[in-house]
Amino acid sequence: MLKRMFVAADPGRLRLRSAVRAVLGIGLAVAVCALAGLALPSVVTGGLAALLALFTVTDRTVRGQAATTALLPAVGFPVLALAAGLHDHPVPRDLAFLAVAGAGVYARRWGPRGHALGTFAFMTFFVAQFLHTGLRQLPEVYAAVILAVLASSTVRFGVWCYERRLPPPAVPVLPGGSGLARVTTRQAVQVVAAGAFALVAGQVFSGERWYWAVGAAWWVFVNTTSRGETLVRGFRRVLGTLIGIGVGALVAVPLDGAAAPTAAVVAVCVFGIFYTAAVSYSWMMLAVTVLVSLLYGLLGFLEPALLVLRLAETAVGALGATLAVLFVLPVTTHATTHAWIGQAVRCVHRCTSEAAARLAGSADADPAPYVTELEGLLGRVRLSLAPLMHPLSPLRARKARARHVVALLDDCAREVRGLAAVAADPQASHDARLAAACGRVEAAVHALVAPPSATVAVEIVPVPQHHPGAEAALRHLHDLERALAELATPVRTSPRAPLVPA
Repeated sequence: MLKRMFVAADPGRLRLRSAVRAVLGIGLAVAVCALAGLALPSVVTGGLAALLALFTVTDRTVRGQAATTALLPAVGFPVLALAAGLHDHPVPRDLAFLAVAGAGVYARRWGPRGHALGTFAFMTFFVAQFLHTGLRQLPEVYAAVILAVLASSTVRFGVWCYERRLPPPAVPVLPGGSGLARVTTRQAVQVVAAGAFALVAGQVFSGERWYWAVGAAWWVFVNTTSRGETLVRGFRRVLGTLIGIGVGALVAVPLDGAAAPTAAVVAVCVFGIFYTAAVSYSWMMLAVTVLVSLLYGLLGFLEPALLVLRLAETAVGALGATLAVLFVLPVTTHATTHAWIGQAVRCVHRCTSEAAARLAGSADADPAPYVTELEGLLGRVRLSLAPLMHPLSPLRARKARARHVVALLDDCAREVRGLAAVAADPQASHDARLAAACGRVEAAVHALVAPPSATVAVEIVPVPQHHPGAEAALRHLHDLERALAELATPVRTSPRAPLVPA
């Protein structure tokens, strides 16, 4: 786990930039709230609001990110009012919490904006339980959220908006479907079931800290689509929390809420959350657990027994999520993986068509955005296959098949990147053989998935001499055709059948 975190690729140092900017943005938000004379619980609320604004908003464009960030208070304020108003009414409060949890997951059907707003809604209800927010505190809490969002936005969109110099990120989503065929609908039902279990079981452990179990169950479902992904994520959450409690006992307990050293360690935890989130959920949960321990120290509640209780509540939440994904409208790993592979293969076809059109002389054709999109889709394929490739997985045949699929898709990505690089060369020329090679790639795509809804017609004009650019493009196309043809075996046969090498 440690090796993976430090050797993981960080193209353009995006993880490093994100982590440093988060420390600056959240630090500024906390400072502004404190200078405004707000009470400590409100300052903590402001810091968490800034963290969520920087962590969850992932729209494709800077303008979209700004719009989503502006909508966060509009979603969070009514939920805060609901949580504060029901604070002393356990049954309505619990039912409202489950409803907000389900709605927060269902909102993911509307893409990154729905995901960000749904997460913010759930977490504002959660924070109200964490800080025991009542109706009297609402005006000050509202002020803290507004100040924090403005301060963090000043850093994100003003002082350090590195996204303006980068291509829009690829945000892959599964096809929608309708009714219970839609993954987000199934997950919303699963979250409510998992949350109900966690809520009841969590209150058995603690009548005051039960919300940790509900929060753990809810977060296990974030960025997952299949039961396999959710199970692995639940295990990693418990593992990260367990290690984080040990670190928290060594760091947060001795500090005992001392302001300056606590602030310094909080900054390290914030950096860790943002830097590790994309590569290791266990490391991220370690940082989150230490951060929570420090916050409890600032609020004067920290003691070793509380850390042990947090571990128990986390385990209860993970168990609730496990039971829900196994028995409530399960989404199989195979079905999810097949859908992601289909999207990746279609993206390969679009990359190929755009590159071929560029080589044929079309100034408007550009494969680069599809190469970026393909990287995001391959990340989703790897995430979906991770449960099968886990060292503890007993399914040896499916593990071998999953590794073979990932290797072939990596081959496809490598050839597509090479083809795009050739197409970007202004000296590359037309060659009649490219048309035939592209046709074979298209046939290989159609053998794997349904034909794309729209294809790019490419007319390659023959030239008497072969150009080195065309020769390189042909090599990439031939290797791409081979990888796609080999991919047909693991994709088209039963996932439980032994994999016979070609």
